[in-house]
Amino acid sequence: MLATLIESITTIFTFAGLFYYIAALWSARSFVRRRPAPSAFAPTVSILKPVKGLDPGMYEAFASHCRQDYPAEYEILFGVSSLDDPAVETIKRLQSEFPDRSIRLIQTPDNLGPNGKIGNVVQLLPHARYEYLFVNDSDIRVSPRYLARVMAEFASPQRGRPVGLVTVPYRGLAHGTLGSPSARTVGSKLEALGISTDFFPGVLTSLKLDGEIRFGLGSTLAVSRPALDAIGGFLPLTHCLADDYEVGHRIAHAGYAVSLTREIVDTSVPGYTLAGYFAHQLRWARGIRDSRKWGYLGLIFTFGLPWAIFNVIASGFAIESLALLSLTCLARVTVALSVGVGILNDRQVLRDLWLLPLRDLFALWTWVWSFAGNTVTWRGQTFTLENGNLKPVAGETHSR
Repeated sequence: MLATLIESITTIFTFAGLFYYIAALWSARSFVRRRPAPSAFAPTVSILKPVKGLDPGMYEAFASHCRQDYPAEYEILFGVSSLDDPAVETIKRLQSEFPDRSIRLIQTPDNLGPNGKIGNVVQLLPHARYEYLFVNDSDIRVSPRYLARVMAEFASPQRGRPVGLVTVPYRGLAHGTLGSPSARTVGSKLEALGISTDFFPGVLTSLKLDGEIRFGLGSTLAVSRPALDAIGGFLPLTHCLADDYEVGHRIAHAGYAVSLTREIVDTSVPGYTLAGYFAHQLRWARGIRDSRKWGYLGLIFTFGLPWAIFNVIASGFAIESLALLSLTCLARVTVALSVGVGILNDRQVLRDLWLLPLRDLFALWTWVWSFAGNTVTWRGQTFTLENGNLKPVAGETHSR
């Protein structure tokens, strides 16, 4: 009877997963058919880049911001907590090789909260000269049309509201333990595969079902000053784990639209071990759970492939369950190829597609385990997560 009950439950969840895959494909089709925004709008821009330590491919990521085909002035502000940071030499090299660009190195020594990235941005903000602000991580690599395509989104109001935030899809470049893409670890492959074939399809589904998105993606937060002022600036976010989500959520709540551009950027995925990969996914999962509690519960219906695998086992490999698994696998692979390759142009998906069942099983286990506690490990420190805020565990102090 227990096996029959499990078979029935997993059958229901598998069909729910199938419907989700269909919704994801429908959402991807709508996103592809959306016309790009007009490109005439080109105001001056300040790019705020918080930096700590060296990341794989960091110099090329920095240099890509200096090679912009953008008709207006823009500046790049790098923030470091100490001038002894190893990234300082990379920034100075950038200044020497791109003397025509406005590139400034600014020390941001104050520890304003557990979220060192946002604390860094808060200290960079008074130095920014322009009306539109970009915040992205030090490992983000962009195309020459990045600024032009992102800024074009601000030109057209959405649903009668001015655009206050533009955010950008991204794909992960998997690395090895020494930062080499040619020696990629299994953990980095799983992370990159999940970004392109699970995370972004979920973003597109949310966009389609809601008609808009009400959150930001950490790959790029491009914000107007009026919208930023409306949410009290970045300072209230220095204790938040999911700062990208919160910026978008608060700007949408303040009456501005959040736009998702068709532009795509690359981010470097560290050479995670499997344990490191799980720890990162768990932190991410608990951050989402704490920010969108009901929506996070609904994720149980999106794990179609793992539920289909469990259904086959519970049924004793019945022919009907094997047929359902085949159908589910086909739908899952179609989503992965349509979004990962078709939209994000992530060729790693083709190479690592065989890892998809393992990646999805990891995702389901992470979802289950995320309910087992409220602690997250970030930058080697342990925090308790309460209503989106990070609180150091007793005996630990946060550092930047």
